[in-house]
Amino acid sequence: MDIFEIIQNQMGIFLLVLTRISGIFIMSPFLGSRNIPMVIRVGCALAISLVLFPVLSQESQSIVLPQNLIIYTLVIFSELFVGWIIGFVASLAFSAIHMAGQLLDMQIGFGVVNVLDPTSGQQVPIVGSFKYNLATIVFLVSNSHHMLLSSLFDSFHLIPVMGAHIKPEIVTLIVDMIWAVFVIAIKISIPILVAIILTDVGLGILARTMPQMNIFVVGIPAKIFVGLFVLSFALPFYIIFLDVLFNEMFGNIYVVLRFIS
Repeated sequence: MDIFEIIQNQMGIFLLVLTRISGIFIMSPFLGSRNIPMVIRVGCALAISLVLFPVLSQESQSIVLPQNLIIYTLVIFSELFVGWIIGFVASLAFSAIHMAGQLLDMQIGFGVVNVLDPTSGQQVPIVGSFKYNLATIVFLVSNSHHMLLSSLFDSFHLIPVMGAHIKPEIVTLIVDMIWAVFVIAIKISIPILVAIILTDVGLGILARTMPQMNIFVVGIPAKIFVGLFVLSFALPFYIIFLDVLFNEMFGNIYVVLRFIS
């Protein structure tokens, strides 16, 4: 093999590494947010690839790229899928936070009040936006984004380049993780939901004992006050729960990587 073929083979492997790393900048929390310009995301993916490729060069020496363009294109999509699935599993935790915020806003009375979320480009509820932004701050302050990049680096050891084996059973695994999003959302919102239910019971008893009182005028401000009070009281426990949630998120990432390897 002459020097031209060696350089051509290494360039092809580098493109596969860049493709896998680019996949995490599509779906992952914060790194894949829409308010980060595309040029910066592409530059970060290229910089990380340039840093990791010399480390992976010893493992890539034994890799022989397919000569068929169609097969090589399928390999590119498989590498993109590996990076995408890492970001997707990481984004499920923040999807649960969004869902919990929607549940709380409907119960508190903020269901018709939405704000624009620049990270997703969609209208989100007020409490959901607050919880999501707080989770993003905790995600960055606790260096969880470093752990996300570390899992990306470990993916090259668990799943070498051109070593991904996508099985149909992965659909069942992803469905179970998506089902866990609903459970996590209920766990996050359960303290405020219980307080709102007790408030509704109290307002119902008050409406029976004092029929002349306009319960709608009293009930809506009361539910907002109770909801915000319990929300502020539960914030320290919410931050502790985020630590557990992020640890579970990284555990799920490695479960998926071992399943594909």
